[in-house]
Amino acid sequence: MADPSFEVIALLGLAALAAGFVDAVVGGGGLIQLPALLVGLPGASVVQIAATNKLASFCGTSISAATYVRRIRPDPRTVLPLVLAAFVGSAGGALVASMLPRSAFDPIILVVLVLVGAYVWFRPDVGGQTLLRFNGGQHVSAIAVTGLTIGFYDGAIGPGTGSFLVFALVGVLGYNFLEASAKAKLANMATNLAALVVFIPQGAVIWELGLVMAAANVVGGYLGARVALARGARFVRVFFLLVVSGFVVRIGGDVLGVF
Repeated sequence: MADPSFEVIALLGLAALAAGFVDAVVGGGGLIQLPALLVGLPGASVVQIAATNKLASFCGTSISAATYVRRIRPDPRTVLPLVLAAFVGSAGGALVASMLPRSAFDPIILVVLVLVGAYVWFRPDVGGQTLLRFNGGQHVSAIAVTGLTIGFYDGAIGPGTGSFLVFALVGVLGYNFLEASAKAKLANMATNLAALVVFIPQGAVIWELGLVMAAANVVGGYLGARVALARGARFVRVFFLLVVSGFVVRIGGDVLGVF
């Protein structure tokens, strides 16, 4: 693969900045960053693109996770099972990433996004406050299954992981949007790290470009986390609906052959 031009690097840096901001607020920044890499690096392999995307995302998610944790202080008794299960699931997904064509999953992702958006839209009270639906061991089991399942998806495919984590923590487990975003960032940081543990020994990361995008993603992640914390759960809910709507249009266009 030929080295990308300065213009391509600059545009991919801007995409990483926007992806970091979106990912910090509601997750799903990969649905901005990954298509940008596919367009900007037509000569790169699928694994190279996935690995470079993970490097940038890991750096941005780490800074937004740290920003959230300083304010939200999530309970380690529930965060640790989520993070560990997400790490294991993502490592497993990354191992089979090259065998799973993205096109086979687009229709499934589209249906899930429509259902998620409709649920949040027609339930304006959901995510406003924390009302946990499980207690004790049941809660730990539910959060671990959530991390394992979505972690595997992130390692294998990736885009929309943060949004799926936020929705699962809000809609299934009963957290408010702000607390769910904090936990989702920690889990997403683990999934990105697990994928890199698999990809780096393969020599798949395009380091020069990945580090530029990582720096931009860090800035976007920091700004997004600060805005979300300042504006609260209601803002995150509205932003979530806007982002999910955009994803539905983007993926729907792919499925229908519009884009």
